[in-house]
Amino acid sequence: MTTIVNRFPRIPGTAVEIVSQPARGKIQHAILDFDGTLSYFRDGWQDFMVPMMVEVLESCPRHESREEIEKVVIDFVDHLTGKQTIYQMLRLVEEVEKRGGTPLKAAEYKLEYNRRIAAGIEERFLALKSGASDKDDFVVKGARGFLERLCRSGVRCYLASGTDVEFVKEESKLLDLEKYFEGGIHGALPNYKDFSKEKVIRKVLEDHKLEGAALLVVGDGYVEIQNGRDVDAVALGVYTPETNRYHMNDDKRDRLFRAGAHLLARDFSESDTILDYLKVGTHHK
Repeated sequence: MTTIVNRFPRIPGTAVEIVSQPARGKIQHAILDFDGTLSYFRDGWQDFMVPMMVEVLESCPRHESREEIEKVVIDFVDHLTGKQTIYQMLRLVEEVEKRGGTPLKAAEYKLEYNRRIAAGIEERFLALKSGASDKDDFVVKGARGFLERLCRSGVRCYLASGTDVEFVKEESKLLDLEKYFEGGIHGALPNYKDFSKEKVIRKVLEDHKLEGAALLVVGDGYVEIQNGRDVDAVALGVYTPETNRYHMNDDKRDRLFRAGAHLLARDFSESDTILDYLKVGTHHK
């Protein structure tokens, strides 16, 4: 994939790029992604998912070298990031079948992934609960202030994540972020067809009889940005740095550009300027 070399015009005095001019002064509701957008609690999740999938594919009757399998897995896991975890597992099922194996159900692979990542991040839970770690150690820079300003301006906020809803609720509570989401916390459900970020976006617009310009969609993944642009919402892409040994999401900024983000920011450290630029709080109810 070709890297986007150019930079776009910036909001004066900031590093926030204006890719295309969004509607301004109309935002009443905001839908935000969680992992990688607001929270680093699951940072490094790829280091649990990729090895598990490589192990599964190496056990198939026909398979490539470990290096080749790893490349295949990294590619599809990265491509599906932002969608519910189950979609990555459904793809794993397909890859097992391609190699002559008899796959487990996607839900069973997902359970194994959840077991592994839970064990891997247990120390983070314990550190937070004991006070050894500060909540803000796991919150994206400036995110809390961004949410506070949105709420103070009368914007109703919703959380929509591809992670299982019970985990999103637990982790947002641990990080003291749940209080900002008057519109509710939404995430993956046992029947994956019952939830999607697109459904949350469309329901908010329908329930409140809104035009797209009244909605701000914020995320670090192409899924929510594309879904937002599909309904003419204002789209803020946040290309937060992530830590994993596969260097996945290194091209996050470029991906967000391609998905249609109006604005690109590395984090929320310049959130007041972003919200001033968008004229948040100035609409007429």
